[in-house]
Amino acid sequence: MVAMVTLGRTALLRGLLLSAILALIVFFLSSVWLLPQGGGVGDCGPAHFPCRTYRKLTPLGEPDEIPPLIKECPGQSFQASRLLLFLTSSVSIGDDVLLEPYLQSWDQLIAFMESLGPVVSFFSQEVNDKMGLIRQLARVNGSEGGAYRSVRSMVEAELHEGVVDFSHRSDSGCRTLLRLHRSLLWLAMTLDGLTHGPDPHGRLKTPGELGRDAYQVALAPHHSWVLRQAAELVFLALPEREYFLRLVCAQNQQEAEPVLRVIIRALQRVHGATQRILEQHGMLDLP
Repeated sequence: MVAMVTLGRTALLRGLLLSAILALIVFFLSSVWLLPQGGGVGDCGPAHFPCRTYRKLTPLGEPDEIPPLIKECPGQSFQASRLLLFLTSSVSIGDDVLLEPYLQSWDQLIAFMESLGPVVSFFSQEVNDKMGLIRQLARVNGSEGGAYRSVRSMVEAELHEGVVDFSHRSDSGCRTLLRLHRSLLWLAMTLDGLTHGPDPHGRLKTPGELGRDAYQVALAPHHSWVLRQAAELVFLALPEREYFLRLVCAQNQQEAEPVLRVIIRALQRVHGATQRILEQHGMLDLP
């Protein structure tokens, strides 16, 4: 009887310990992309990686005359064809970004990330919360032709209303969008890496290595040391390259490349337009 009680207590303690570890991982991973930046240059990493570094994606040249046929992939939430539709619908005349198709693009990107496994999908709720905040602001202020119809109109309206704080954290749409904007660059650069060929030794980088390289450019300069360490768990958990290819219904690297390239071009265009608007209004470093 004593042995059974002891075993029961041991199992309970193990369960509690596992739950505590899991809760810590969830906390760090849900924070790693979207919490406020570190307080200064010391939080951004080595001297060769300054806080304000932004690198453009690898230029891919002009779009193909005939874009590749992107198949619907049965049995999965993420559909590359839908992502491409929303991305191409986002950029409007005048180099503005329409918020609703932009957020619909993120709906698909969340489905993409959640399909990569539970560790990667831990932070998707945080992304959903950010998207929900912008959508709520749009509903409150009227989405049809209103202040939250596009990135430019949102930026100008929030500046006019004085809701953007350049020295302290706020729940403005502009600050929220900046967090999504940085994460979009991380995803775009990771996908871009999947189109690169092997190194001189004939080795292709793993998705984990590609994700880590992209993170060092897009997100690490804005995170503390603790959050950068937590991010390593994500890269260790990323599946093999073949799994990424299957998400776009490709059987091999050669078949996946044209599909990935057309998606990356669309991501580049959306990111570039958003970047220019935020930069014009001095919003790339909102706390």
